[in-house]
Amino acid sequence: MEQYEPDRLTPAQLAAMRRGVRAGVPRGRGAFSRRSLLRAAGGGALAAGGLSTLAACGIPPAAGNAQAGSSEDHSAEEKRLNFSNWTEYMDLSEDKKSRPTLDAFRQRTGIKVKYTEDINDNVEFFGKIKPQLAAGQDTGRDLICVTDWLAARLIRFGWVQKLDPANLPHAYTNLSPQFRNPDWDPGRSYSYPWQGISTVIAYNAKATKGREVTSVQQLLEDPALKGRVGFLSEMRDTVGMTLLDSGKDPGDFTDDDFDGAIARLQKGVDSGQIRRFTGNDYTSDLESGDLAACLAWAGDVVQLAAGTPDVRFHIPDSGYVTSSDSLLVPNRARHKTNAEKLIDYYYEPKVAAELAAWINFVCPVDGVKAELAKIDKEAAENPLIVPDKAMAAKSRSFRSLTSKEEARYEAAFAKLTT
Repeated sequence: MEQYEPDRLTPAQLAAMRRGVRAGVPRGRGAFSRRSLLRAAGGGALAAGGLSTLAACGIPPAAGNAQAGSSEDHSAEEKRLNFSNWTEYMDLSEDKKSRPTLDAFRQRTGIKVKYTEDINDNVEFFGKIKPQLAAGQDTGRDLICVTDWLAARLIRFGWVQKLDPANLPHAYTNLSPQFRNPDWDPGRSYSYPWQGISTVIAYNAKATKGREVTSVQQLLEDPALKGRVGFLSEMRDTVGMTLLDSGKDPGDFTDDDFDGAIARLQKGVDSGQIRRFTGNDYTSDLESGDLAACLAWAGDVVQLAAGTPDVRFHIPDSGYVTSSDSLLVPNRARHKTNAEKLIDYYYEPKVAAELAAWINFVCPVDGVKAELAKIDKEAAENPLIVPDKAMAAKSRSFRSLTSKEEARYEAAFAKLTT
């Protein structure tokens, strides 16, 4: 278990944070802030929002304390649990007064879920729970959902509990292979993905005059697209996709590989090929055709294509980058078993289908397609929601970074995008 040490925020990491909050109104289910405003900040923003502050406040770390995560489980006598999640990340009834899948869980198990949409930002949320986590105290939450880079840190610091496989038979069996072994939680001992977030190529067929855009190379070099190309302000997605296009694996790359990807992007900036780096404010420009093509997040593309048929997507032959928002049980949670039962419940294909039909993100549950087709045939056939085997095989994750790597890489990316 890695000992908690407060990080120092570099100027480059501050720049990374600023990239994440540039102009643009998020749109679509879950688009509120999960991808652009929050993920862009990455680990550097975590330092700004919590880790350095933690040290300044003199709060001792809980990592390394063998007793920090253990706690008496009151699940048997207290049929309830507290679940913190992002906004617009759960199914809602038409009258907006109930949440059907949560209601069904309560009726089946007798466990009442206090569901709170209090995660608008990974960094902000960490700031809420860090004092209790560091002091080895109960956060008041039994289940949380955070993006993978933050999940990785919580695991490394020893601030979340190891899950009991006996309470997760559906999750263990039905977890999609592409999500099974992230380098930060091999075999999913501490976490299970709530939804996946995929980075793809999107283009406006009207703006490209019917031409397909199929690769990062085309984004960077096609003269017909010059000045109308967008890349993402999230370093992991933009560099990860460029690494793949260069024949490198974002899950296993060197400093030289990274520098090569930055050099390619810099050439695109210097030549005027790249118009700008964006959060998810690219959506309006892609919809209007001001951006002919760009890197995009799959959830946005699903929503845009529904209203603008000219918006298309392509999965490069070289592959695409996938991250996830994952469920974890914090240390000292009172209702760990109840939380595990809820995780397992959402890995039943029928339940997962109800959720996927509403939020339109990448469903991490294998076998969901048949159930989703009963609800929404179009969604079931959309590989951005249910990846087929060929698409899943192309999925790659950006590897975990050390603090030194993160500072170096963010510095290079900041120079590129400012």
